[in-house]
Amino acid sequence: MTTEDVPVLIVGGSLVGLSTAAFLGWHGVPSLVVERHRGTAIHPRAAVFNQRAIEHYRVIGLEPAIVDVARDQFLQDGAIMAVETLAGREIDWYERNINAGYEELSATRRVFITQNVLEPLLRTRAEELGATTRYGAEVVSLDEDDDGVTAVVRERDGGQESTVRAAYVVGADGSRSPTRERLGLAMRGRGTFSNSLTIYFRADVAPLLRDRALSVIYVFNERQQGFIRLERAADAGFLAVMTARDESGQRVADVAGDAGEERCRAFVRDALGDDDLAVEIENIQAWEASADVAQRLSRGRTFLVGDAAHTMPPTGGFGGNTGIHDACNLAWKLGAVLRGVAGERLLDTYDGERRPVATFTAEQAYTRYVARLAPDLGTDDLLAFVDDATVDLGYRYRSPAILDDGEDDGAPTVDPRAQSALPGTRAPHLRLERDGTEISPVDLIGRGFLLLAGADGARWCAAARAAGARLDVEMTAAAVGREITDPDGRFAEIYATGADGAVLVRPDGIVAWRAGAYPDDGEDRVAAALARCTCS
Repeated sequence: MTTEDVPVLIVGGSLVGLSTAAFLGWHGVPSLVVERHRGTAIHPRAAVFNQRAIEHYRVIGLEPAIVDVARDQFLQDGAIMAVETLAGREIDWYERNINAGYEELSATRRVFITQNVLEPLLRTRAEELGATTRYGAEVVSLDEDDDGVTAVVRERDGGQESTVRAAYVVGADGSRSPTRERLGLAMRGRGTFSNSLTIYFRADVAPLLRDRALSVIYVFNERQQGFIRLERAADAGFLAVMTARDESGQRVADVAGDAGEERCRAFVRDALGDDDLAVEIENIQAWEASADVAQRLSRGRTFLVGDAAHTMPPTGGFGGNTGIHDACNLAWKLGAVLRGVAGERLLDTYDGERRPVATFTAEQAYTRYVARLAPDLGTDDLLAFVDDATVDLGYRYRSPAILDDGEDDGAPTVDPRAQSALPGTRAPHLRLERDGTEISPVDLIGRGFLLLAGADGARWCAAARAAGARLDVEMTAAAVGREITDPDGRFAEIYATGADGAVLVRPDGIVAWRAGAYPDDGEDRVAAALARCTCS
């Protein structure tokens, strides 16, 4: 067999696998993506991408292409509502505009775009950044030793086998992940609570919309509970049926047990509220609704991301977004270790940081599922509802790669509308200017660390550059109010630095350390913080 050497082997080339490859490439790490399907996604699947995910894509230059394609596919800024049927009674409006009230939280907006449209963009960007993608192939074995992992890859056409030697492996191979099974890692949580259906259909739905701008339409009636998403032209979309009612009125969670075309056509007509509407069924997919997280997200040299690491119901749209956050967190750490600027212990922080966030997010999705679709599952042990913005933007990491400054109440999240750049949280958004162009702190994030100081923090900036050079860690530094303009004068308040303090931001946009007035040993302080953040 032929043998190929790569720094990172990614098992699975869908949304999260391709995102991992793109983020790794951004950090200078080539990867090989092996995907058993013969190309990128052919079905829509995930459709809403929240602000944090778009921030990650913005850093690697993908946001403009995503926004342009999304605008052609879906009506953006639509409402999320509930109806008995699309043509019938309106039950509730959850959000009149999915971006209303979120504009001040990020330079990005929530975007509706489906996986079959997004994945080709991700593949192209990943390949531009050095990834190799191999479709129609599957990893049939993984054998780890002290120096790396040996994988056997088999082509689905012809069965030819080859060997791949990788320093690290990333399992992005879905909810039934063979990689996770090979690691012997169990899933823990709520288990499966619905065998659901997604029905892709074509129909002339425009007259039923009645000029309403709708992004997600929940359907609650005596026969079914689920949701509809329609493409911009309102001539195609999909219906996800989560539960149904039998003739006695009892809730039936095994909707996928009878997935014939005529039954699915009846589901679509019932959800739309027109029994005579011409409906063409394009595809039917059965899937399990669950809310589980792997007992660990890594073992040895292998890491789990996306659905391989955690599963959650679509209520809230958190699943794919959480996987993108996994990929960004892991990619910079693998890059730092492979470049020799971080200790291998940094990789241990991936599980320590991401697993608590994934568990919290899965429980938030489950809370929404029970409240909206299946209250008979019981509400006594539900996690209290937290708003979408806090789930997406407000999670907090705790690990050896974060320097706690003593302001930690142990809460899993902070309110993104009232952040103060606490270590372990996302660097808050605010309006800045550089050379006359409006930017956000996310636009200052590159491939290395970022130090942001107050207007009188020039010495912090000089110390950061010197410390970065000393440790061979890429470092960017700027005094906000000098090199970077703060037109609203809010940086010192939002980042809690005062005029002469500073914050250190990791390559994934997370605040790692915060300091007050400049001390006599400022360079040593920054160097110590960098060493801690990289587990050197």
